[in-house]
Amino acid sequence: MENTKPYEQSQLKYGQGRQPLSVLSRLVWKKGMITGLGAIAVFLFFVLPILKLILLSFQGEQGLSLANYSGLLKQERFWNTVRSTVMIVAGSTVLSLALGAMSAWLIAYTDIPRKRLLHLAILMCFILPSYVLTLSWSSFMGTQGWVAKLLQWFDPGLTPWSMYSMGGIIFVMGIHHFPLVYMFTLDVFRKIPRDLEWAARTGGASKIETFRRITLPLSLPGLTAGGLLVFLASMDNFGIPAFLGTPVNISVLSTLIYEEIIGFGPSAFARGASLSVLLGLAAVLGSLLQWLLLRKSHASETIQPDHTPRYTLGKSSKGVSVLVWAFLLLVTVVPLSSMLSMSLKKAYGLGLTASNMTLGNYRYILFENPRVWQAIQNSLTLSLITMLVCLLIGSCFAYMRVRKPSRLNKIAELATAVPYTLPGIVFALSMILVWMEPVPGWNPGIYGTMGILFIAYICRFMILQIRSGITAFMQVDASMEEAARISGAGFWRKWTAVLLPLVLPGILTGGLLVFLTALTELTVSALLYSSGSQTIGVTIFSFEQAGETLYSTALSSLIVVLIAAGGAIVLLVQKWATRKGVRS
Repeated sequence: MENTKPYEQSQLKYGQGRQPLSVLSRLVWKKGMITGLGAIAVFLFFVLPILKLILLSFQGEQGLSLANYSGLLKQERFWNTVRSTVMIVAGSTVLSLALGAMSAWLIAYTDIPRKRLLHLAILMCFILPSYVLTLSWSSFMGTQGWVAKLLQWFDPGLTPWSMYSMGGIIFVMGIHHFPLVYMFTLDVFRKIPRDLEWAARTGGASKIETFRRITLPLSLPGLTAGGLLVFLASMDNFGIPAFLGTPVNISVLSTLIYEEIIGFGPSAFARGASLSVLLGLAAVLGSLLQWLLLRKSHASETIQPDHTPRYTLGKSSKGVSVLVWAFLLLVTVVPLSSMLSMSLKKAYGLGLTASNMTLGNYRYILFENPRVWQAIQNSLTLSLITMLVCLLIGSCFAYMRVRKPSRLNKIAELATAVPYTLPGIVFALSMILVWMEPVPGWNPGIYGTMGILFIAYICRFMILQIRSGITAFMQVDASMEEAARISGAGFWRKWTAVLLPLVLPGILTGGLLVFLTALTELTVSALLYSSGSQTIGVTIFSFEQAGETLYSTALSSLIVVLIAAGGAIVLLVQKWATRKGVRS
């Protein structure tokens, strides 16, 4: 028996020891394979389009050169467009900062009633697609709108302020984007220590001095970050300047890129690529600056928001509440109502009377025009598939990002954020360039089909699901997974019994956000659609360009109904999640 021990030991050492090593090597190989495929996918779908765009912008007739950029700098139209872009972006940013800061201060500092409803009403300005808000205001302030009818009662010669102007574009863009400043600044105001304000007041400072010396400096990080986000959103916006600026020859960089590409010509793509690089560079620099400012303000994350009002409005509470609600109704509900009334007219130039009222416009777009119904089907299909793909891939990536953080998946997260960071028109052009010929000599036939829209939507909106998933998974302690594993739960059991019930509300909210954003998308689709693949946004844009305002307002009204239904679903999910949290 003793003589067999060395043999058994050698078998244990050399024979049985190989099995764990073999299993380990297979696991390492499988992990490396998954990582490699993921890196290739990230490069192909998120990085390569941008590289191709940059390369094309430097391509001239005789190889790489700066000819495209030098040609742009010599064009008077380019400089006029830059001036228009700067004026519109700066003006709308200032307006958004003023409205957003005042709204956030009222909600955070005062005892104004019905704050929850006010919060939702403020967000409504941004939830509505920009082109729907634009159509509602152009209907409201148009020659056949409610304001024109009101002015004619006082003086038949009076006309309303035209939205088809520089000031109109700035106004609509400002009221569309001010909720971004509000969202960034609200918690910043609530986290300002009230002890500092009390100390200033005790020292003899007035309310205005306290705001100027204490409140304003401490809220600057949130205000600046919100302002930069508005700056980026204004540069990215295509719908408002396309609807209000193009008819009166006011161009911004996003609409100029669109005009260059659809105009074709021998160097249209090269000129469009050069403009896109300049616009994208400004967007990236703005995003980096915003990231630096937010990074510096992370110290306040440890401070709990103070929801207790700091100022009582007293007798003026009712008056202030009426003014705030009147403003919010004026910028959203009233123009939407004007747009709805416009969509019910038989003839555009006549008033909304019993003889001029009809549902024929809705019957036409829903049942008599196959192109519109095709667009609705396309948008719903694109949005649904985009949401499902982003739910699956984005949630899995978010889990890996939270539970197994590494430099590689951090780089991958930054790469997936690029398509959403860049202006939509820039990203759309990059998708055209890469999918016309991903590999030299090979055309997969994706460009000009629904396929390129699927790829573009998934790439652009993936980061929304990833960020929602990261937030959801960070709220689940890793010890719960460890406890499930120790209790004998396998992979599927751990997910179905532990993780999914806890993170499902968060990832579903992200999925619904992706769905609604994709449903109302216009900028990317405007460059990528072809016959048979038009979307709702593109169809409304086409109606408006053709002067068929009655049809564009009818379809926009249906969009508002769809958004309201989607918003109701989001609220129900959040309410369900709150109840679930209370019960647990």
